[in-house]
Amino acid sequence: MNRKQIAVVTGAHSGLGKEFVKLLTEDGTISEIWAIARNKEKLDQLISEFGNRVRVFSLDLSDRTSFSVIEKLFLEERIHITYLINNAGFAKFCSYDDITVDESLNMIDLNVSAVVALGLICIPYMKKGSHIINIASQASFFPLPYQNIYSSTKAFVSNYTRALNVELKNKGITAIAVCPGWMKTGLFDRGTIGADRATNNFSGMVTPDVVAAKALSDAKKGKDISIYGLPVKLTWLFSKVTPPKLMMRIWLMQQGIKP
Repeated sequence: MNRKQIAVVTGAHSGLGKEFVKLLTEDGTISEIWAIARNKEKLDQLISEFGNRVRVFSLDLSDRTSFSVIEKLFLEERIHITYLINNAGFAKFCSYDDITVDESLNMIDLNVSAVVALGLICIPYMKKGSHIINIASQASFFPLPYQNIYSSTKAFVSNYTRALNVELKNKGITAIAVCPGWMKTGLFDRGTIGADRATNNFSGMVTPDVVAAKALSDAKKGKDISIYGLPVKLTWLFSKVTPPKLMMRIWLMQQGIKP
């Protein structure tokens, strides 16, 4: 019996995750897209919109028991994983003391621990030509005051993914860190909490469809990083040669925040 070729997409119910689901439904080599997110109602809408090749799983990836559920599903079915797209994550635009300890740790669990856990769970079901696509951010390029946890988690995702890509070369599996700038997604609704000192300048915003399309294209080319748009590429290059203290100072000026 042949194994099903599946794609696993987290944070799949909206925004960038939904764009990945849409693009993957156009790939005739994939039998099923496993869409994972917390909101069951929005997940069910994916089936209505994209068809029965989409299977939905309502799970909270900040809860580590979710990984046992996913492992059990993998064991029950004959699958190969063609794509793992770790898109689930969230941000809070505020000072360190505007959110609780639980909220801070939850951000780390979802943005970091879930990425690592799902990679480790999925790699045994991958084969030559499979891809891990981990969503990092332009925020990974340098420390960001008033996004200190978010930027740090995305720096981890970027470094982890690019190092993992080297380790997986002998298996023919690629891992790519996607580093978008500002995108028109629900991240802002959840991240903006009305803090006195917070990110407020979201210039150069793009739609998630172009980021998803470039990410898939770059993954197929075997790249270990995907950066959409000239402004983000210039920021990346600038961060390579500019001291972090100066980068943070420029960032604060852009946001209209006094040090």
